[in-house]
Amino acid sequence: MSPILVEPLPYRPDSAEVFAGLAAEPWAVFLDSGAGGAGGGRWDILTAGPRLTLRTFGRVTECCGASGVCRSAADPLDLLRAALGKECEPQPDLPFVGGAIGWFGYDLARRFEGLGLSTLPPPHLPQMAVGIYDWALVVDHVGQTTWLVGQGDRADPRRLRLRAVAVDPASAESRQFAVTGPLASNLDLAAYRDRFGRAQRYIEAGDCYQVNLARRFSARAVGDPWRAYLHLRAINPAPCAAFLNTPGATVLSASPERFLTVRAGMAETFPIKGTTRRDADVYRDRALAAELAASPKDRAENLMIVDLMRNDLGRSCRIGSVRVPRLFAVESFAGLHHLVSTVTGRLAAGVDALALLRGAFPGGSITGAPKRRSMQIIDELEGEARGVYCGALGYLGFDGAMDTSIAIRTMTYAGGELRFWAGGGLVADSRCEDEWAEIALKARAMLALVGKFRDLALRGGALQRQRLSAASVHARAAPDAGAALDEAIGKRIPVLASGGGDAPAGRGSGAYDEGEGDSPCAAGRLPG
Repeated sequence: MSPILVEPLPYRPDSAEVFAGLAAEPWAVFLDSGAGGAGGGRWDILTAGPRLTLRTFGRVTECCGASGVCRSAADPLDLLRAALGKECEPQPDLPFVGGAIGWFGYDLARRFEGLGLSTLPPPHLPQMAVGIYDWALVVDHVGQTTWLVGQGDRADPRRLRLRAVAVDPASAESRQFAVTGPLASNLDLAAYRDRFGRAQRYIEAGDCYQVNLARRFSARAVGDPWRAYLHLRAINPAPCAAFLNTPGATVLSASPERFLTVRAGMAETFPIKGTTRRDADVYRDRALAAELAASPKDRAENLMIVDLMRNDLGRSCRIGSVRVPRLFAVESFAGLHHLVSTVTGRLAAGVDALALLRGAFPGGSITGAPKRRSMQIIDELEGEARGVYCGALGYLGFDGAMDTSIAIRTMTYAGGELRFWAGGGLVADSRCEDEWAEIALKARAMLALVGKFRDLALRGGALQRQRLSAASVHARAAPDAGAALDEAIGKRIPVLASGGGDAPAGRGSGAYDEGEGDSPCAAGRLPG
């Protein structure tokens, strides 16, 4: 592997100003620490133009590089390991030196756990979408420095492109985004109450002792999702936020939950279980945090998942190295307090970050416990693929480092639809009305985003109708353009949409065909 090259560049406090020049490019990614807001992070990572991309549809992974495209039925994480190549020496002062960035959908775990799915995911949506990036901008908000880091030729056009946007960010054009249809959900209160009751019966019967039940929201939308993300990060800054412009779906995340990190062989996970609102009054806000810290129910939920994550880390870590250095800590984010614990361990000899990811995926905080049975119950109760939601997103570096988040408070934009979920863990003493209210609390920022861009679309439509009405004085024979605009802007989505506009099941274009035995992927050779 080529030596890692590092170049200091001008620092800008808001990395979004730099990324604006890249956001529209395919496979542009922005790992956003929320610095300057309630996110309070340190490192941002910005890049575009991957050398190689991997997308998994069902049992087939499509690998696309400069030499062409190949498809393989091999394990997707094994293919990713091959794409990353031999580990390089880390840069002690930098979290990322180039490597893989992308997302791993919740439903990828079905392959690892040997679970089927009652409903196929949308055909456009992969279960894994990852790019291999030789170059990236790494922004340190504590040291107030930007680094251009990577490997290869200094004259590489991808490197020069990143350098140019960092040195002289282009003024972002005014891009529009609009929510053009009303908000829909797969569950109303009556339907949620039914699923809640069924989950409680499974808990009482001993099938599981915690299960995560989520509610899906969707709305039709048009325009540039970067505009929507800028609003999301403004109203809900988060330490593990991200914008990923991946083919099949653009991901807008405001996740507060770090999933797995690996640095110099030390693994950590930070499960969140326990939520309460924040208050504008500082004394009431502190009281709410103290109530959460002392809540027997929330502490019990958190402890269940800590125990599960201790077991998950134990699969990959040295015997006796797994520890819980922090239990039931209250962390405060934009709009919410959460109960967060920390589990650590040292990776066993011969075990890498990808092995850890496989052994712990998906995160226990968004499945329940025991994990496999909880996932089966989730599939039965929710009745549809989760997609990106509750999967993981982040990076795996050429140096063996990893940093990923749980894809909660996360939206996807694909096929003219904005989609997001919110849910919570159910235990024996959960109350349906409390859990229903908690879903609304967790979804609040995303609901506010939909409301804002829906209002903008309606106001814009009214203005356009006024203009069209005036124009019709001079063109009486023209069709009713106002009615056509009404149809475009106010098109109804069923209140209880089950598919939210998904295309019919099926994969088309051979996306689910088994890989050819003599393909480069099948032989372990990826396109360069």
